[in-house]
Amino acid sequence: MPVKPMNSITYRITGLMFLAVALTVFLLIYLMNVQMTEQFTEYLIVQQMEAGQHGMMKHTPNPMMMVMGSLEETFLASVHQSLIWVGMAVLVAGLAASYALARSITVPLRNLSSAAEQIEQGNFNQKVPIETKDEVGHLAAIFNRMAETLTINTNLRRQFLANIAHELRTPLSIIQGHLEGMVDGVIDPSKEQLASLHEEAIRLNRLITDLRDLSLAEVRQLAMEKSRIDINQIISRSVYMLKPLSDEKEISVSCLLAQDLPEIEADADRISQVFYNIFVNAIRYSPIKGSVKIITEKSEAAGRSWIKISVADKGPGIDQEDIPYLFDHFYRGDKSRDRKSGGSGLGLAVVKQLVEIHGGKVAVSSQLGEGSVFEILLPIELEEESKHYT
Repeated sequence: MPVKPMNSITYRITGLMFLAVALTVFLLIYLMNVQMTEQFTEYLIVQQMEAGQHGMMKHTPNPMMMVMGSLEETFLASVHQSLIWVGMAVLVAGLAASYALARSITVPLRNLSSAAEQIEQGNFNQKVPIETKDEVGHLAAIFNRMAETLTINTNLRRQFLANIAHELRTPLSIIQGHLEGMVDGVIDPSKEQLASLHEEAIRLNRLITDLRDLSLAEVRQLAMEKSRIDINQIISRSVYMLKPLSDEKEISVSCLLAQDLPEIEADADRISQVFYNIFVNAIRYSPIKGSVKIITEKSEAAGRSWIKISVADKGPGIDQEDIPYLFDHFYRGDKSRDRKSGGSGLGLAVVKQLVEIHGGKVAVSSQLGEGSVFEILLPIELEEESKHYT
């Protein structure tokens, strides 16, 4: 709704400032006039009394009657008039200064309002100039960051939807093509064909499950069944489950698990999913006859106690430009959609959300040609905020 001119904050600030200036000027003029008259009268009395003492007013019956003459009255009137003109000049200058001050506040606010209206209409690529370093300038900087974040999030959402459509279309197209071939008699419904369809159905189901879990985790609505768990035991179980995958590439997986780790409160299935995704990535990107090292230890950071899990591989490494986006949905550094070079791109995004729900942190360090190290920090004692997501 447009702001009415009479209700504009510019006029209100100008009016308040001008009122303060006007009251000050009127008070000063009044006090100066009163003081000027009194002081000038006292001065004339003293002068006339001194003159009378020297015999200059011997024949005057009452010296007080001659205190103020026409010349003195003219002088006082000119002084009063000068004060009035000076006061009017100050009022005009005060009005101009008040309006300029009000404009300096309201013009940036109007720019913000106009940009906000554009964002309301879906035009997120908005920037407002930052001309000052005061509260208004700070508000403009926050607004620019908000608009930039909205632009990024909108682009990510569009890319996210496009990636979902792509990932769902591939297994569905395979299933549809095989079923149509079987119906038309082109493809024999052999055991191998049915196994291939079953594999695609499992991949599709896993993708949908990951999407559901990820969406729920991002809004902290994912159901959790927390209990006291042994991290080393879960890691050992995950490594055992992935042994066929590591044996296929002749990869040696070594575990250096600290024996004095305390149990933590967590959802065993979700933590298993975290380790599964991390270990699968490490094995997938390791070269044939490579190695993966898993280390657990107790760590102290940010005034809290953590269990630190490090997973190091000797793969090709990750480009430094890709690391900040590694945990985004569907992001893969090679930009390839071939599943042989990686999964759907949801695994690490799921890892990040599940770790954060448990009050933990996940980070990665990598050098091209030297491999990567994923580090997971899980708190030994949950904070109150994390306990609410159970």
